[in-house]
Amino acid sequence: MLFVKNEFQGLGVGKKLIEYAKNNYNINEITVNEQNKKALGFYKHLGFQEYKRSNLDEEGNPYPIIYMKIRS
Repeated sequence: MLFVKNEFQGLGVGKKLIEYAKNNYNINEITVNEQNKKALGFYKHLGFQEYKRSNLDEEGNPYPIIYMKIRS
C-alpha cells in the first residue's frame, strides 16, 4: 500500500516511491480502491492502465478494486 500524507501530495513523493518500486522490485502491477478517484488518476498519470475489476477486495469485503498494470 502506498499512502502519502495530504500535505506532501503533489510534490513528487508518490512518483518517486513508485519509480523506486519499479526499478528495485520490478513492480508493474497494482490494485486500487475504485472509490479512490485521486489514486486512480495518479496511477493513470504514471502510465498504469486498468485490466480487471472486482466488486470485492482481497479479503472479500465489499470494496470495489481496480487492477492496473504499467503500459509497456
